[in-house]
Amino acid sequence: MKIYNTLNNKKEEFVPIEKNKVRMYVCGPTVYNFFHIGNGRTFIVFDTIRRYFEYRGYEVKFVQNFTDIDDKMINKANAEGTTVKELGDRYIKEYYQDADSLNIERATVNPRATEYMAEIVNFVSELIEKGYAYEVDGDVYFSTKRFTKYGRLSGQNIEDLQAGARINVDERKQDPMDFAVWKSQKPGEPGWESPWGLGRPGWHIECSCMAKKILGDTIDIHAGGSDLVFPHHENEIAQSEALTGKPFANYWMHSAFVNVNNVKMSKSLNNFFTAREILDAYEADVIRFLMLSAHYRQQLNFSEELLESAKASVERIYNTIANLENLLDEVKLELTTEDEKVYLDSLNKHRDKYIERMDDDFNTADAITSIFDLIKDINTNISVTSSKEAITKALELIRELGGPLGMLQKSTKISLEDEIEQLVEQRQQARKNRDWALADKIRDELKERGIVLEDTPQGVRWKKL
Repeated sequence: MKIYNTLNNKKEEFVPIEKNKVRMYVCGPTVYNFFHIGNGRTFIVFDTIRRYFEYRGYEVKFVQNFTDIDDKMINKANAEGTTVKELGDRYIKEYYQDADSLNIERATVNPRATEYMAEIVNFVSELIEKGYAYEVDGDVYFSTKRFTKYGRLSGQNIEDLQAGARINVDERKQDPMDFAVWKSQKPGEPGWESPWGLGRPGWHIECSCMAKKILGDTIDIHAGGSDLVFPHHENEIAQSEALTGKPFANYWMHSAFVNVNNVKMSKSLNNFFTAREILDAYEADVIRFLMLSAHYRQQLNFSEELLESAKASVERIYNTIANLENLLDEVKLELTTEDEKVYLDSLNKHRDKYIERMDDDFNTADAITSIFDLIKDINTNISVTSSKEAITKALELIRELGGPLGMLQKSTKISLEDEIEQLVEQRQQARKNRDWALADKIRDELKERGIVLEDTPQGVRWKKL
């Protein structure tokens, strides 16, 4: 399996620290609002990568944090007249609602930065002891020039970074590129006890500390959106490796931006969509299909037209699933014939191609092509003359390949209870329209199926004979 490692700007063979185990940390949301579709792509991409590792037999410890203390949260809480904790609690709950709706699996651990204050204070203290950080008036800064490898992830030397960065001028810093690992408490802000007085951590130190505490000094994969390469991930590497003297992460992965109608998504252009807004109009399979239809390192365009195209593609696959599920109710032959066994063996070529493509830096776009090749093959060769065993195996293969993508797991068949409820509702509507013939027809149809309706003051009830 090959992974494009941002640290070295090339594809590398994946070699885990422990055989058949993956320790993976993905930077999660700052919980002051609903997450948008750009965040959603990152969450879906790394959920898919985590699923694929598991599909290939790895045991994955997947950590995705919640940043629940930073400037944006403080400003939003003060504006709303609430506390930072109450704000964080609210939007963590909202995150889970939207992530669950997108069929994003829960992380092994979802740490909150505020739960690791003791560890963060110890981390900062050790950086000071080692000479990598210094305190000024209750603030603590990391000395970037003291860490000689600074700039390695972003591929620039510190002088170039300094020239190109928008840096807040602070004469108390020893160097303009130094960044805060601890911030002293200011009026209207929450604070935690530390050797430097009441304060709170800087953003970068939070992830370093949580990753170290939960996954160890060196982890297999650290990931996030491409906007995090600099300064967030660059700073994480500096402070983590300065503390431990060991590599922080062996592989760095970054997903590309989302554009809206070929323009970079931004609030100022009013082309900003939350995941919840899109979920109101489209099912999770459609959104995931669109997000995975391009390689994760390629920018993705997002538009209503592309959503509709994704919807049509997903419906095409589900039409095949529906056909197979219906055939299972129709066919008489139970077990595969010898010819069918040969055919089912031939279907394995689609699995092999899917794995080959996903093993090449998680190429979901080409993996989806493999699924469509499988669908075409099944539509051509599976029919009412096939056996139930052959149909079942074909259906299982579609779901197997859809599994790592987090798609294609729904049944197209309506449960008996849902179907009855729909017919009862249709009968009630017919009665409102004074269409007595249709109402009686539905009642008789249900009776033939052993369902008796009872009209009560509380509404229509039904029971089986």
